[in-house]
Amino acid sequence: MVCFASGVCFLFTPYVFGFEVVAFILLLTLSIIAMFFDILPVLLAALLSALIWDFFFLTPQFNFQVGTTEDKIMLSMYFIIVLVNAGLTYKIRKIEKEAREKEEKEQTLKLYNTLLNSLSHELRTPVSIIIAATDNLMTGSPQLSADDKVSLIHEISKASLRLNFEVENLLNMSRLESGFLKPKKDWCDIAELIYGVLRRSKEQLKAHVLIVHIEENLPLFKIDNGLMEQVLVNLINNAALYTVDGSLIEITAGSINNELVITIEDNGNGFPDDEASKVFDKFYRLKNSKAGGTGLGLSIVKGFVEAHAGKVKLKKSIFGGAKFIIEIPAESSSTIYAS
Repeated sequence: MVCFASGVCFLFTPYVFGFEVVAFILLLTLSIIAMFFDILPVLLAALLSALIWDFFFLTPQFNFQVGTTEDKIMLSMYFIIVLVNAGLTYKIRKIEKEAREKEEKEQTLKLYNTLLNSLSHELRTPVSIIIAATDNLMTGSPQLSADDKVSLIHEISKASLRLNFEVENLLNMSRLESGFLKPKKDWCDIAELIYGVLRRSKEQLKAHVLIVHIEENLPLFKIDNGLMEQVLVNLINNAALYTVDGSLIEITAGSINNELVITIEDNGNGFPDDEASKVFDKFYRLKNSKAGGTGLGLSIVKGFVEAHAGKVKLKKSIFGGAKFIIEIPAESSSTIYAS
């Protein structure tokens, strides 16, 4: 950059400006360099610019002799100014870097505390249930009836599923943050995907009214079945968790303009307007929401949908609750047959 700026100045100096202006142009070049490089290359550039200015622009030209005392003072001042400029710019960048690192550290600590607080409840609760139930079964107490044993096994199963769900969310978040998440797309039957998720979430949905609308003759779509399964599991479990027993949950799937569109809506209380924009943030949980969840589910939904180059939106349902709309541009079997 210094050599390029010097070359341009050398070509136009006889016609446009004198060596004083060249000094300011080189100072500007050095200031730009100082914004992007460490102190050592900046100091090297400062030395180089001073030598070039002396050799090519100060009289007499093409040697390192400085003619007048005024030029000697000017060269000395130029060299001091470029060194001070380089040093100050480096110091400013260092302070900014330290401030960013401090802010990132504080943010990381905040997220760590949030995660720790969530996990201390979300993981400890099912583990405690599993330990208590297995202890009761292992004691072989004669007071335990056959129905009691079935009930304990049922509690172990529920707690295990809950524990597995939270661990999956943690693993999925780590996959997202690693930056190496790449969907493995293959042909997927959307109806089969949805009903498979509903079977998996049967326990969470048993107290809710479920309605499913899948477009007739919906084509196959090329998506990552595993990622989209986790997206639907998180959205359906979210709807079940934050609505009262007997609430309606409606799932719709269709194709619009060669895009896969899936909506999940309920007739619960929905999301407050001032919090709707934050629901996809990591670890965010609604104020005054009931216990449950780590606040990772919706952020994972957003990450997995965006990994498909898609979008997920939150709107108010006509039923009064929340309506999540997933839009994914994906290759479909209908476009292949059409071609």
